[in-house]
Parts: sequence; structure tokens; C-alpha cells
Amino acid sequence: MPRPGTAENQAGALAAPAPLHPPRPIRLIWLLGPALVAGVAYLDPGNVASNMTAGARYGYLLVWVVVAGNVMAWLIQYLSAKLGIVTGQSLPEVLGFRLRPPLARRLYWLQAELVAMATDLAEIIGGAVALNLLFGVPLLAGGTITGVVSMVVLMVQSRRGPRTFERVIVALLLIIAVGFTVGVFVAPPDAAGLGGGFLPRFQGTDSVLLAASILGATIMPHAIYAHSALARDRFPQLPGQTPVRRLLWATRWDVSIAMVIAGTVNLCILLLAASALQGVEGTDTLQGAYLALRETLGPFVATTFAVGLLASGLASTSVGAYAGAEIMHGLLRVRIPLLVRRVVTLIPALLILGSGFDPTQALVLSQVVLSFGIPFALVPLVWATAHRGILGEYTNRWFTTGAGVIAAVLLVTLNVVLLVLVFSGSGG
Repeated sequence: MPRPGTAENQAGALAAPAPLHPPRPIRLIWLLGPALVAGVAYLDPGNVASNMTAGARYGYLLVWVVVAGNVMAWLIQYLSAKLGIVTGQSLPEVLGFRLRPPLARRLYWLQAELVAMATDLAEIIGGAVALNLLFGVPLLAGGTITGVVSMVVLMVQSRRGPRTFERVIVALLLIIAVGFTVGVFVAPPDAAGLGGGFLPRFQGTDSVLLAASILGATIMPHAIYAHSALARDRFPQLPGQTPVRRLLWATRWDVSIAMVIAGTVNLCILLLAASALQGVEGTDTLQGAYLALRETLGPFVATTFAVGLLASGLASTSVGAYAGAEIMHGLLRVRIPLLVRRVVTLIPALLILGSGFDPTQALVLSQVVLSFGIPFALVPLVWATAHRGILGEYTNRWFTTGAGVIAAVLLVTLNVVLLVLVFSGSGG
């Protein structure tokens, strides 16, 4: 179906008779939702591990990384949604069409698939740890339960459509927000320390590793792929009723609300660790953080934290599976059932849980893997939204493209520095 701004659509509009009663513009509230679903990716267990570890080890040092990452995330998620709304295609579909050589498409899919697997690893492990903390469920069984519940959520998306799927994810998002912010009200951060945290700086290699981990958890490749697909699925017919510019205006609100929620929660996680857990032994693990919260702030705060972690794992793994299926469909032009994909991608996470590998360390390392996938999603996104042949009259303005280029350069540069530091064996 042609999109607004194309010659086919304009010709059809001239030939079609004017409706007796033009459709009323859809209210803003009914246009919100895709960004809130994509925003769950910014609140996955990898975020919790990275931000908790950063706060426990370095206090307020990396506050600026969380804030900067959230600002860049706003622009990136808006561009992703814009691409889906205007073209009616997801980013993987756009790339699958433009990357003509089969080998190029397969190689691109391979790196995107590895990033998606790292994402799923973090989310399944987070759910397993939460079930272990709340109910004493063994990690392997907890990972299996998390995977099964995510299958149920994906069945909702497959059978009831995007609106019902949005409602389920947004409900989990509210639980996440409450679970991870309650502790900050019980143990408020130090104002002077918080203010100093906005000054960009590092303290050794380990702080750079954590910064890359935070950015990898904040600006996630699969969230970029997913948001374009969510916007495409959510507004397949609306351009005929609602002007594209109104959809883009509503999307800016949608992304703003989602990023305010995600940014606030991520900051609260770091601030809670900095104010209540800094210097306490073992608090750079999720289990250790839970026990320390229980000891210092009481069982209520610790339990709400664990409930938030469980909701985070369930919601983010469902969105991650949706993104992974879209990556395969767009790049390989192969679509397999979401539930089949869910089973396949669950296996690596269960193997790690069954091996006895430290779950928190696996979470942090998975976020570093995600940070290396950022350029492969971000650079094509900026290119596509700046390409007049793809977006037509809705092509980015020069300053929007400039901001996207700056964000891409900063993220890629940090990843290169991280690679040099890690492989040179420098200590923090």
C-alpha cells in the first residue's frame, strides 16, 4: 500500500471521491504506545546490572553517562519510529531491500542475530535471578519459567494484535518503574554527589567498561530494529485517516514519555546503589544487591526491587523476541513463528544458567556485546532517514542528521577505546 507523498498515493487521492464526512483526527492518547513498548528495552535486567554495578563501585561518577545515553536514545528512537511510519517498513526490511548481494545480507543478519542472542541472554538471566530471589527457584528452572511466560506474552501479540500486546507490556513497565524507584525515596541520594556526577570523567579502564555497558544497555540495537517494526504494525491504515505529520508529532510525544520513564528509572537504579550500597561487599551482583537492600533498607524495598527485576525480564525478553523475528524476516526474507524462535533463542541462556557461570557477570558482558552492535543499527538508521529516496519530503533536516552523526561518532569512538583497553589488558 503506497504511503503519503508517493506519486501513486497522490494519483489515487485525485481520483477518489471526497468522503461525505471526513474522518475525525484520532486523539493523541490513541496514537501513543509503540515507544513505550520499545522503551522496555531500556529497562531490561542488563540495565539493572550495569547501573547497579556502576553505582556500587563508583558512586555518582557515571551519572552523566546515563543522562547522555538517554538524550541520544530519544533521537534514535524517534528516527526509528519515523522510518516505520513514513515507509511502512522496518529498518531490517529497508536494509534487506538495499543490500542486494545475498552474502552482505547474511553477514549483516549474523551480527544482528548475535546481538539479539546477547539481549535474550540478559533478559532470561534477569528473570531467573528474580524468581530465585523471590521464591528460591533454581536458576535453570527460573530461566525456563521466564521463557515460557514470554511465550504466552508473544501469543498475545500474535493472536490479539499490537494494541493488546502494548497494554500487557505497558502494565509490566509500570511494575518495573515502581519496583526500581521505591528505594530512592527511602534512601535519597546526596545532592552534592549527584551534582558532581554530571561532570564527564572516568576513573580507569573498569569505569570505561561500565560506561560502555551502560550505553549498550541504554541504546540497544534491537530497540532500534523493533521500534520501526512496532510503528509499522501499529499504523498500517492510519495514514489514510491521520496525516503523517500528525503521526510524527504524536510519536515525538510517545518517545518523550517513554524516554522520561526509562531515563528516570535507570538514574534511580544507579542513585540507589550509590546512596545505599557503595562500599558494601558483594553489591555489584544482583543477588548481593538484593541482600544488601534487604539488610540496609528492609524487606519491602528489597522485594519491590526483585519484583521489578522479574517484570523487567518478562517484558524485555518478549520485545527482544519480537525484534529478533523482525531482523530475520527483514534481512533473510524468512519468517518463522515467534514461538519457534522463542524456543531456539532460549537455549543459549539456559545453557549458561545450567553451567554455573556467574549470572551478573554474564549480564554485564552481554551489555558490552550490545554496545558493539550499536553502529550496525545506528549508522544505517541515520543514513536511511537522511535519504530523500527513502523518506521523500519527510527526510531529516540537516540539524537532525547532524545530531545523529554526532551520536554515532561518540558511540563508535567509545567502543573503539573500549576494545583497545580490553585487549591491551589495561587495569582499572
